[in-house]
Amino acid sequence: MGPEVIFYSLAVLIALVLLGVHVGIALGVSSFLGIYLIFGDFRIASSMLGSTAYESIRNQTLAVIPLFRLMGEIVSQSGAATDLYMLCDRAMRKLPGRLAAATVAGNAAFAAITGVSIASAATFSRIAYPEMRRFGYNRSYALGVISGSACLGMLIPPSVLLIVWAILTEGSVGALFLGGVIPGVILGLAFISYCVIAAIRNPSLAPTANHGHDKQLQAKGSTSQLIGGLGVSALIVLVLGGLWGGLFTPTEAAGFGVLGSILIGWMKNMSYRDFIQAVYDAGRSTAPIMFLLITGSMYSRLLATSGGVNLVQSLFSDSGLPIFGIILIMAAIWLLLGMVIDSISVILITVPIFAPLALAAGVDEIAFAIFGILIIEAGLLTPPVGLLVFTVKAAVPDSSVKLGEIFKGSLPYWLLILAVAFLIYAIPEIASWLPSKIL
Repeated sequence: MGPEVIFYSLAVLIALVLLGVHVGIALGVSSFLGIYLIFGDFRIASSMLGSTAYESIRNQTLAVIPLFRLMGEIVSQSGAATDLYMLCDRAMRKLPGRLAAATVAGNAAFAAITGVSIASAATFSRIAYPEMRRFGYNRSYALGVISGSACLGMLIPPSVLLIVWAILTEGSVGALFLGGVIPGVILGLAFISYCVIAAIRNPSLAPTANHGHDKQLQAKGSTSQLIGGLGVSALIVLVLGGLWGGLFTPTEAAGFGVLGSILIGWMKNMSYRDFIQAVYDAGRSTAPIMFLLITGSMYSRLLATSGGVNLVQSLFSDSGLPIFGIILIMAAIWLLLGMVIDSISVILITVPIFAPLALAAGVDEIAFAIFGILIIEAGLLTPPVGLLVFTVKAAVPDSSVKLGEIFKGSLPYWLLILAVAFLIYAIPEIASWLPSKIL
């Protein structure tokens, strides 16, 4: 059977996902079926997929993922994330909507040590939401900034999505990390600008905190706050500075990051039980990612063996669509998939097909990756099944919160993400300039 086998495999994959089968299992089953249809031999299919799984999991680049997850979990368990938020709040005390702006800044910094949007959303739902509500912030406004700014976690390095993208496309993890910096800063500033402008135009959304608020913050153990907040800042400089300065490889940077987070935990008097809990949590969040990467590698092998990528490329080229039309179709597919499955699964399913199409059309590799990550992240906020929205709903300490309130509050951030994504597509140098200067 020829390249058309890819369509049979995709049909099986979509059917299994719609039936509620885990995406990793669906990828594995559809990949095995496709390989079997190509060769017509069960032993060849088993051997090929087995060797693919072995080769993918022994890739030392994958060690970056559990190490960065462990670093983020230790920082979170130590309480340094709360310290970071409080310091950001004090630094922005003159801004209207200061707590919302501090949530964006804190999320951006927290993203630089976790690289996972879900972790940021869950953490700041527990930290920032009670604080904003205590000072009279509008509930939808407060929920929106938490879910919206959590998207920074997948753009600002060390992003797990960027790592997965680099592995799938055999690109440079360091180059993609650098490519996400300027777009991440632009998006973060856009979020803060919206928070401030919305608070100025409608003061009832974010009442000005009184002077007692500052005293209250200072009374919460300023020394411990400085240790936690400045420790996280130093950790970011260590990891990203060492990586961009050429001192560390991505794997080494992750290893030093874990050592730095352990030091922060020790300085914050983190207990042995909390440390063990951080290890368990990192393992629980890493294992599904690794399984998805194994089955995603099988799927990529199917595409390469069947010639499916060439078939899809010819279909698009024969359609006569301009490259922007093809990009719009990709963006629509990413948004639709982002409503129902997680970001890593979306990348594993689509990037082996989309990335070669974009490169063949002359789109900059790094700019396309950042564009794709942004669109996929927007999918996490897209109703009716935005994964980040459901994460905030589950994590926020307020049972009366409704999903509609979160979707309404996150709409401006959804629009800003899309605007920055298409800005990068229009001006790819925003993403590619920094890697070209440093690497």
